[in-house]
Parts: sequence; structure tokens; C-alpha cells
Amino acid sequence: MARSENQKLKLLYLMDYLMQHTDEEHPARMGEIISELGKRGISAERKSVYDDIEALRLYGLDIELSGSGRNTGYYVSSRDFELPELKLLVDAVQSSKFITRRKTSALIKKIEKLASVYEAKLLERQVYVSGRIKTMNESIYYNVDEIHSGISENRKIRFRYFDYDVRRERSYRKNGEYYLVSPFALTWDSENYYLIAYDSENAELRHYRVDKMSSISTVDEERDGLEAFRKVDMGEYSRKVFGMFSGREEKVTVRFASHLVTPVLDRLGQDVILVPDGDGFTVTADIAVSPQFFAWITGFGTEARITAPESVVREMREHIASVAAAYSQAE
Repeated sequence: MARSENQKLKLLYLMDYLMQHTDEEHPARMGEIISELGKRGISAERKSVYDDIEALRLYGLDIELSGSGRNTGYYVSSRDFELPELKLLVDAVQSSKFITRRKTSALIKKIEKLASVYEAKLLERQVYVSGRIKTMNESIYYNVDEIHSGISENRKIRFRYFDYDVRRERSYRKNGEYYLVSPFALTWDSENYYLIAYDSENAELRHYRVDKMSSISTVDEERDGLEAFRKVDMGEYSRKVFGMFSGREEKVTVRFASHLVTPVLDRLGQDVILVPDGDGFTVTADIAVSPQFFAWITGFGTEARITAPESVVREMREHIASVAAAYSQAE
């Protein structure tokens, strides 16, 4: 690019330099700014840079002045995202099982560009945690894109669904045959991403882990099951279905020790009604009864007990007995 053409980009290069290389602890002096512009083939005088900085301020860039005399420096005081907010975003990406290691690294690099180069180094030191579990399915991002296409275009999607075997190889369900469903929503539960879709063959809503889907594509067939989906409150759906395992829905009453309010609200939602009961409290909620629900209750030991209905109490006893029997056989 010729020098005269570079000159036209002066304001943009100046903005990029201030955004990437300055913050409150690292202001840029006028000589440094002129030198950086010179590296890009742009000649600049102090007065023209002053005018450019003022133009950027009028544009909305929060540029502050630091020091005085020869020590005067300029820096970007605030950005769309403050450093604590970026730390939260990076940590969320780093800790998510849904995002693969390779994609985690790529996303963090992009988030770092929202800060100065100096703050980006703080982000790198802040969030690294070894040993976090990550999905092995790199195609998950294309899956999400294809699912959104099906939803926006009112089309069904088809895909193959798999589990991993002990050799970490894919073992496809239905002998590798394709599933055909009507996609309606994506939801997050227990650190995994799920598709909520209508299964016409069984006339019901079902959910599928997105990272266990492969060979996904839209088909030239309109979705059905819209009325069934409209009847579902997604917030309620997520609270009822433990670990996204389905079960028959029951109104279940559980008595908890008084100090367990926080985990109960975390799992059942802030709107659930807590009824004080001596040194504890009871909760009645619509629950999809499943082994995962029983496991959640069992995790509290003797400090949580299902009290109604009797059919669920009986199932809980059977669940505990079957687990105990499995350990007895092991002896």
C-alpha cells in the first residue's frame, strides 16, 4: 500500500494502537504514538495527532490524559468490557465441558483482544485450571449452526446419535440409523448443551446432547409438534428433568435439613415454596422421577427424605436396595 493511501487510514491505526496498547497503567506518550504511526508508513505531526485524538473522543472513545509536560500520555480509560467482566467470560469458557480444548483456546484469544495487551496477560494468568473435563466432539459448533438453521427455516433435521465405549470410540444408537426430529430449542443443563425437539414417531418432546450428535443436516420437510412445544415452560422443564434424563412427572414432597436451602434453590429454582418444619423444611415440586433424581436426594444422606407420594417413596426404597445389593454381591 502506498504511503499516501496509508495516510487515509491514520485515524483507524491510531484508534487500534490506543485500544490495544494503552490502559490506565500504560499511557502512550506523543512520541510513541508518532513512532508507531511511522512504522505503518504514516507521517504525523503533534498537532494533527491532537486533532485525531479529539475526533476519536467525539466519536465516543474514552481517551484520558495522564501526567504533564513531557510525561503526558494518552490511554483508553474504559472499554465495552471491563477486566473483571472479561475474567468472568474467560473462566466460563475455560470451565465449560461443552467447549473443546482447541475451541477454548481460540475463544480465549478472541476475548483477550477486547482488552489491552497488558490486561490480556492478566487474563492468561487468571483462568488457567488444569484437568478440566472437555468434550471430544469438535463438530459441535457446526451442529449448533445446523440446528439453528432448522429452527429458523422451520425444517426438520436428521442426525446420528452415539455414546462412547470403553475404547473411547463412538457406538451409534439404533445401529447407526438416522434420527428425524423437529428442532425447537437449545438448552444448557449440567454443563452440557441439549437440543429440545419433537419426535413425531413417538409423538413427544425429547432432548438430545448436542455433542453426541453427528452427520447432522436439515431436510426439506416442515417441522411438526409446535403445539406440544408451546405448552412447555423451558425453565420448568429444566428444573424437573434431573441431568436431562426423562421420567414420569409427579408432584413430589421432600423434607430437607434447614441448612440445605441453597442447594435446593439452585436445583429447583428461586420460586419454589419452602415450608418450615421444625429443624428443617419441606418442598413440593413437579419432578420427572428418575434414578438421577433419586441420586440427587441420596447425596444428602439422612438430611433429605421423600415423604410423598407413597409410590415415589417406594421407588426410592427399591432404588437404595438395588444399589446396596450391587455392593453386597461385590463382596
